[in-house]
Amino acid sequence: MAGTPSHDFLRNLEQRRESIRSTCEEMLMECRAANREMNEGEHHRYRQAMADLRGLGEQIAEYRVDLERSAMPAHLARLSLNPQTTSRNTMNNHADSRDLVYRRGDHRQSWCRDLIRLSLNLDSDGESRVRLASHAQQVVDHPAFQEHRDLSRVDGSGGYAVPPAWLMNQYIELARPGRAFANLVQRQPLPGGTDSINIPKVLTGTATAVQTADNTPVTDVDLTDTYINAPVRTISGQQGVAIQLLDQSPIAFDDLVFRDLMADFASQLDKQCLYGSGTNGQVLGVNNTPNIGTIAVSTVDIQGVYSAIANAIQLVHTTRFQPPEVVVMHPRRWGWFLALLDNQQRPLFLPDANRPYNAAGILEDVASQQVVGSIQGLPVVTDPNIATTSGAGTEDIVYVLRASDVVLWESGIRARVLPETKAQNLTVLLQLFGYLAFSAARYPQSIVEITGLTAPAW
Repeated sequence: MAGTPSHDFLRNLEQRRESIRSTCEEMLMECRAANREMNEGEHHRYRQAMADLRGLGEQIAEYRVDLERSAMPAHLARLSLNPQTTSRNTMNNHADSRDLVYRRGDHRQSWCRDLIRLSLNLDSDGESRVRLASHAQQVVDHPAFQEHRDLSRVDGSGGYAVPPAWLMNQYIELARPGRAFANLVQRQPLPGGTDSINIPKVLTGTATAVQTADNTPVTDVDLTDTYINAPVRTISGQQGVAIQLLDQSPIAFDDLVFRDLMADFASQLDKQCLYGSGTNGQVLGVNNTPNIGTIAVSTVDIQGVYSAIANAIQLVHTTRFQPPEVVVMHPRRWGWFLALLDNQQRPLFLPDANRPYNAAGILEDVASQQVVGSIQGLPVVTDPNIATTSGAGTEDIVYVLRASDVVLWESGIRARVLPETKAQNLTVLLQLFGYLAFSAARYPQSIVEITGLTAPAW
């Protein structure tokens, strides 16, 4: 543009632009008032006027840049945004942030406003497009943009803008074993109004015999009796929780606590049925019940263990005179069975879907704490609560039993919320308890434990 830029010339350009804009608005208002569309001539004049507006807008934007440069100091006036006439080195040596299109504190020009006008097709004069293009070139070449710092997701370097998403409705509960063994036995409701259950039992019975001859004495043997005792015991637990946690947590935190207490209650009840000592508030569990059968394996291999299970089955038949109903073992021992191979490296325990022939056992389901397969015609149930530290310290026990001869009496589980106990601390006690009685002494001969099963080597 020839000559020295002046404000008078810029005002003339702006007045001319306003005049053309007013003409366009009058054309539109005239057609709207007459409730008609523009004719062909009016359309042509309107399009020409809009083209003139865009041209004037670009001219005004360029002239403003020239005008601003004319007011800069000499060492800044040499700056050009044309990469063909100005080298990057010259710009780095002679420029500062005052020649930027968008400057902090300059309310006349806004990058966001220009971007919005261009995006919504409101840039009728083209000024926003020119300023955004000039700014884009400045981002590439201007020294004010040469030094920058990258942000990341590290806390303190932008990371706080990316907060974690807490999926509170997917709270991960603690994994606990259930009550597989307790669910197998005969379960009855606990009678009320007592702390001990006694069941009479015939100790020695009557007798019959062949009468040797007519009018000879008939065999006469008096029976004797005794009783078994099952004291009522309590399993309980509680958790103190600040009332603020219950009030302000976005989830039902008390429900989470009670679910965890109930899960542990089930695990403790199962352990009592297995290993209760009968003292210190415990029931008398299977493992400590007198006169149950015990068989030690000769060797920890398929022949030794398979023979021990067969021996246990026949022992129940021989002494209880009824068949056993289930084999209960630790998941570790069942895994050992599944890993057994014959001399040709074929598994001895096969899935039921294979319709196995001459298999040592059947894998019915890859399940947990329920029926997983069968061995010698009996269902196999796994229970993680069976100890793996028995005997020499590394053994687990396999139980062959008639589960219906074992009785578990249990009450319902009761829950209490006690805000008064620790009211001085604003602490609420969440409490859970239940009563049980247990006895495997009705027919102890219906239970046989197989011992000597040391930890398998995988």
